Amino acid sequence: MTADHSEFRDDSLLARLAGGEPSAWFNPAMTTTAAGLSASGLPRTIVDDAAARLERFAPWIAQAFPETSAARGVIESPLAASPEMQRELGLAAGTLLLKRDDILPVSGSIKARGGVHEVLEYAESLAGEAGLLPADYRAFGSDPFRRVMARHRVVVGSTGNLGLSIGITAAALGLQATVHMSTHAQAWKKELLRGLGVDVVEHSTDYTAAVDAGRQAAQADPATHFVDDEHSVSLFAGYAVAGRRVARQLSDQGIAVAEDHPLFVYLPCGIGGAPGGVAYGLALEFGDAVHCIFAEPVAAPAMMLGVYTGLHDQISVSELGLDTRTVADGLAVGRPSGFVGRRMQGLIDGYYTVTDQHLKDQVKALYTMEGILAEPSAVASLDGPHWISTDAKYLDRKNLTGRRLKNATHIAWLTGGGMVPAEIQRSYLA
Repeated sequence: MTADHSEFRDDSLLARLAGGEPSAWFNPAMTTTAAGLSASGLPRTIVDDAAARLERFAPWIAQAFPETSAARGVIESPLAASPEMQRELGLAAGTLLLKRDDILPVSGSIKARGGVHEVLEYAESLAGEAGLLPADYRAFGSDPFRRVMARHRVVVGSTGNLGLSIGITAAALGLQATVHMSTHAQAWKKELLRGLGVDVVEHSTDYTAAVDAGRQAAQADPATHFVDDEHSVSLFAGYAVAGRRVARQLSDQGIAVAEDHPLFVYLPCGIGGAPGGVAYGLALEFGDAVHCIFAEPVAAPAMMLGVYTGLHDQISVSELGLDTRTVADGLAVGRPSGFVGRRMQGLIDGYYTVTDQHLKDQVKALYTMEGILAEPSAVASLDGPHWISTDAKYLDRKNLTGRRLKNATHIAWLTGGGMVPAEIQRSYLA
């Protein structure tokens, strides 16, 4: 596509996106979950392996991060009903639940899932190469292991939250770490990482350029592991473990998920790795009964644009004249993950966008209704029920009308905010 936008002047959706208008698109090419899983080419074993690895490391996690000790080293967040917010959103049918990854242990965001997992996988591989794999993984906190780790480095490009999860976990293991970030990323995240001894490299260009810089730097050093937010199967698998965790939480609460009791899950989306992995894990657990929908800021509808045009990572929102400048800094991505877009396009029901002003309003509403102070990125998930109610064709096509819609469970995934400094949290409410 060319920069004069002539080729999408007659396309109403692309024109609305280019104009920064809140928009939604529900994929008419969606088939069955079984077909979508097959087309993804991803084996279920990647999730099994990630879950087993997190279980092996749980004793070390509990030791390294005391906030997880009560859960015996399991990094998980609550799933709770939100009747006050449900009324505020005008959701008359079904039940609204909030998935509280804003208080997920270790790094206070959804990135603690995939990011922590990939660093642990790398550390495990290093220990194996050194002949040090232990029976009790608490040994990863001992001097022999830390000496091995100190000779190696992890590198990542990040808008902020992935960098936090990578840097915090690497520092706890004794690994060196470098995080490449755009100058647009929030200063407090950079300061926190530097305080842990992490090298933070700032780039005046956008997120994609920061990722490319990190990739190039890592390729030059055999003792360096690059965490590739665009293509990493390890990150994806770590996020996907959330599917079985949510299935257990719903079962424990007596909430049914089935054809007549559909589950809608609304996931804020930046480059797509975290929501893509979660959606994959949910699809494995619930099949056709789950419907995942991605939320993006109007300034950066990267995944919607990539899937809608079929160009995936071969198109950027800059070609719509958009600049990715948004209060939802964790979602400020111009070019989506081609890995996620291509593999997951048959498993994501739809996409919608939210303005910055509305994100600010939702931050305040969530705090007023529930006392929860989440990041602007996180509250993008709250608009999901509104958008599905506006598309009768989508609901009819998926047979989601009448009693089924009344029986629905809606999960708004609050993806971050727990580590935001108090003074910045207060500024959200100003």
